[in-house]
Formats: sequence, C-alpha cells, structure tokens
Amino acid sequence: MTYFVGIDIAKYKHDCFIHDHNGVVIHHSFTFSNNLSGFNQLLLTLDSLDKNQKIKIGFEATGHYGTNLKQFLKANHFDFMEINPLLIKQFSKASTLRKTKTDKIDSTLIARYLSTIDYKPTSNQSYHIQALKSLSRLRDSLVKNRSQILVRLTVVLDIIFPEYKPFFDNKLTSSTCIYILENYDSPEKISRMNTESYNKMKKKLRHTISYARFTSLRDLAKNTVGTTDNIYLFELNALLEIYKNINNKIKDIEVKIIEEYRQTHSHIHTIKGISEVSAAGIYAEFGGIHKFTNPNQMLAYAGLESSKNESGQDNFKGHMVKHGSSHLRQIIMNVVDTFALNNPVIYDYQSKKIKEGKHWRVAQTHVARKLIRIIFHIEKIISILILIY
Repeated sequence: MTYFVGIDIAKYKHDCFIHDHNGVVIHHSFTFSNNLSGFNQLLLTLDSLDKNQKIKIGFEATGHYGTNLKQFLKANHFDFMEINPLLIKQFSKASTLRKTKTDKIDSTLIARYLSTIDYKPTSNQSYHIQALKSLSRLRDSLVKNRSQILVRLTVVLDIIFPEYKPFFDNKLTSSTCIYILENYDSPEKISRMNTESYNKMKKKLRHTISYARFTSLRDLAKNTVGTTDNIYLFELNALLEIYKNINNKIKDIEVKIIEEYRQTHSHIHTIKGISEVSAAGIYAEFGGIHKFTNPNQMLAYAGLESSKNESGQDNFKGHMVKHGSSHLRQIIMNVVDTFALNNPVIYDYQSKKIKEGKHWRVAQTHVARKLIRIIFHIEKIISILILIY
C-alpha cells in the first residue's frame, strides 16, 4: 500500500489530505499551523500510518513559506516532492469544470496528482546551494535598489548641474564622478576646484580624468544653467550616502557568494564571459545540475523552451514559454551578451540569427539556449571525470 500526502502551503498555516493507492481517504483535509505545534500535529498523523507502507508527500513549490516544514520533514526522515504549481493548476482544470478553489481542495488535488505521476523526491540541497540562492537573490534586489537611487540622483543633478552627467558620458558610477560629487556637492564648489584639488583626487583615485578635462568640468560649473537649492543639495548628499552604502554591501555579498560558490565545485564560471557571481546565481537557481538528465529539462526549468503546436499536418513553433524560474531566466539573459562577445563561435551564431531577420532579443534567446546546453554538458562531463578519477 502507498499513502499519498498532499500539503497546501501557506504563510501561517498548511492544509493536509491523505489517501491510499486505491483512492480511499485516510485523512480528510485538516489544517495545521506553520509552527512547531502544527508540525508535531502533522508528525503524529504521519506516524499513525502503517510503517510498513510507503508514504509519498507532495506540495507546491511556494518559495520560502515551506522552508521550515521541509527542514522538519527531513529531520524526521520523511522525503517529499515539490511540484510546479502550474502542473497542479492544469490537473485541476482537467479534473473538474468547477472554479471553486480553497486550501482544503488544493491539498486534495495535490494528493490526487501525486498518485498519477512518477514520484521523484526532492534531493537534499546542500547548505551551499541554499545559501547561494538566498545571497544571489539578495544581491539582485540590492542591485535594483542601487539602480533606482541612480535614477533619482540623475533627477537631482538635472536640476542642480544638468551638464554634469553628460560630461561623464551619462555614467554616474565612475570613481571620479562619485568622488567629485561627494567632495564638491555643488556647481559653485566645483567651479572653485584648483590644482591642489586635482592632485588630491589623483592621489586618492587609481584612475581619474586628465587635467585638461578637469579644467573643462570646472568651466562647465562656472557657466551652468542649473539651480542650486539647499533642499536639492541635501537630497544629493543623502542619495550619495545611500548609493555608497548599497554599493559597499553589494561588494560584501559578492565576496560571500564567491566563497560559497567555490565550495560547490561547479565549473560554470570556466565558460568565457561568465563571472563567478553570475555562475553562482545560475548554479543556485538550477539547484545543481545533478537533477537534470538532459539539457531540454534545464531549458524548461529556465522557461527558455519554445512552445510547440502540432495538429495533423501542421507543426508550429511559437514564442518562448516563460513558465520556469523568472529569476534564473533574468540571470541567463543578462550574461548572454558577454558570453557571445567572448566566444567567437557563439558570436558568429548570434550574428547569423540577426542576419536571418531575427530580432536582437530573439537572437539572445537562441544564445541563451546554447549556453544552457553548454552548462549541462560541462557539468555532467566533469562530474563523470571526478567519479572515474
């Protein structure tokens, strides 16, 4: 006999339903809290089942809400299978035409679905993979915040000193650009910079602008059409401080990411154009490559496979199916350009797609698929070599 346990995960409580391989209900849907008392309630229910029979537990992949429950199940020697919520939704549509949806119904659907598929318990992710995933997502969140700060900083500069950002090729992130704003926060102060100011800047920074450009910036400050106001100066300094703090924290997180990534013995970073930070994000989002048997599974997981519609004599390939991990897809798409630029064969492939009339973004997705296939084969081959030697 096999018991199928469906659990619907929520923030404060979970719902559980259990039936056997004949569809006989063992436990109707019951609710338990997302705390130790509730987990012990679930444990008592699971322990009451016949110990000689298989217990298959399944729930939807719902981010961090189920993390503590997963750790609890592992600690008590129960395996489980995480299921893509989209599959449960499709199973629900195929099972009934009714649009009633409750947590109790969902737990029943999960248990029923579990009994119709090949049960593949989720592997115990190592500490490093979990840490990398959390750190990588935290870094990306801070990068987005930093971008927002730079946008706001641009708005303030457009009022105070509109000629400033174009002078630096519309890039505010250079060390010289930030240094001058931190030390001379108004056009008036910039206009009074002298040779001593320049020498001090050269001593402080490893790379900076020439003295000729330095004097050009000073002249721009003297003749700016900007409006200097104490409120805008206050906002400028506040934004600079926030930017500096976020930037320093991103650097700290990147150091930690690289440290954790090197413990995984992945080789994604050996691909030209892929940094260790990006490689760590890719590896963590995939959860390791060991759970995939072919590159197509990885493409589907990343949401980079093309839709297919076949009927009779008609066979069409449509747009990219974005049902996978959006975070993983974002990392992949962010590195495809540097990947292509550093690999002549891939660059020629991307150029060929563009010459065929493909939109630049479409050509990028073709390169992204190539990258995932390369990642799969590199990781699999190296893992085999490690086993041999």
